Amino acid sequence: MGAPHDVVIIGSGFGGIGMAIRLVQEGFGDVVVLEKAADLGGTWRDNTYPGAACDVPSHLYSFSFERKTDWSRRFPPQEEILDYLRDCAREYGIMPLIRFGTEVTEARFDEGAGLWHVATSRGDTLSARVLVSACGQLNRPVLPDIPGRETFTGASFHSARWDHGAALDGRRVAIVGTGASAIQIIPEIAARARHLTVFQRSAPYVIDKPDRIYRGWEKALLRSVPGLHELSRARIYALYESRALGFIKYPKLMDLLSRRFRANMRDQIADPALRATLTPDYPMGCKRILISSDYYPALAEPHVDLVADPIERVTPSGVRTADGRDHEADVIVYATGFAASGFVAPMKITGRDGRELNEEWREGALAHLGITVSGFPNLFLLYGPYTNLGHNSIIYMLESQIRYVLGCLHAMRDAGLDWIEVRPDAQDAFGREMRERLRSTVWDSGCTSWYMTEDGKVVNNWPGFTFAYRRATRRPDPRHFRARRTANP
Repeated sequence: MGAPHDVVIIGSGFGGIGMAIRLVQEGFGDVVVLEKAADLGGTWRDNTYPGAACDVPSHLYSFSFERKTDWSRRFPPQEEILDYLRDCAREYGIMPLIRFGTEVTEARFDEGAGLWHVATSRGDTLSARVLVSACGQLNRPVLPDIPGRETFTGASFHSARWDHGAALDGRRVAIVGTGASAIQIIPEIAARARHLTVFQRSAPYVIDKPDRIYRGWEKALLRSVPGLHELSRARIYALYESRALGFIKYPKLMDLLSRRFRANMRDQIADPALRATLTPDYPMGCKRILISSDYYPALAEPHVDLVADPIERVTPSGVRTADGRDHEADVIVYATGFAASGFVAPMKITGRDGRELNEEWREGALAHLGITVSGFPNLFLLYGPYTNLGHNSIIYMLESQIRYVLGCLHAMRDAGLDWIEVRPDAQDAFGREMRERLRSTVWDSGCTSWYMTEDGKVVNNWPGFTFAYRRATRRPDPRHFRARRTANP
């Protein structure tokens, strides 16, 4: 097993890479990053589908300590984001710390030794004083439970596992789903396919995407004029942060975005029947608001069909809907989202007294500030429950969490502690506060979404401003924790 490491991080997306960089900068030198894939990048490695891009402006979608001034466009494409993460890992010396092709299968806390024992798919076990899960919320693709799915004779795959060898040009393509990935994929495939059939279960709200290429002189100014990039970043942050008012406090403010949605559709969809099918039947913001300027024009193309009838089954030659129609297809793409509320699944994480984390979370995940869990000492989550956003950059939230974790580790080191654990009363108080605050948000207004558990409990989203979360995580409160010195219990 070898000597214990200071910190083991699970995952090498934005959370894992950012955490590793800051740990090394703060003097925690013995850090290991375990990554199940052959490359870093998390969701930006996995989602290589045509049209993949971010829906947060590029100037805000970067670490505060490594700001990029030469983004190619206002909303960054997938490849550019992935390259940015690779550049960060190389520049800050993180690449040698990453063990690729190493999936964590189980982690168990040894209370006597004050260590986490981490088992991997390679058959080895590592020990660590601290375990950080940076798996994210959107890392496990979900394929729909549709009868006959395995009988289809053509190519079929999930959007997050894109088959780049599948022939699409001049073919009949079916896309199941109309969520955030689908609205980026559909215009790209509509331009290549002979016929495209889109199966919609629930219509999304789609507003226009103010995207454009950055000119050379703009990038030169951002690079050379002190403070200009910071000003652009601050302006975008303030604009997006203001939208939180509509999500969390004054849902009527969503009417402003709703008017933008309706104007966008009216300008781009001439057919009243198609407009009716594309109009959601739930309050705006209850599900993720999507941005695209080419989604509706693609659906209006004569060789594109939007089908809102429920899918009955997949056949060897296509998709059959509940009205008895068979929709022939050569390729089926499942843009059907992710298992977002499991957080650490399918890993088995066992804390004190044999507590298993997935079992503890059977009725909904809960972690104090989305970061620490009672009964699981020295375990820290990045992008855990109640930390997702509907209005701003998740990297801002991740940096808040990273700072909080560093605060915990410095406090442990300064006090000579072997482990700390959040008190159950502090965690429960945080959970009650979240549930109370979420009741007045648009996310709890009656629709179903990936923000919820199967029984309708919202566990993913932060019901507040991001600056309020940063203030709440400014430093760990010693009153929220209990601690132990293993050598002198």
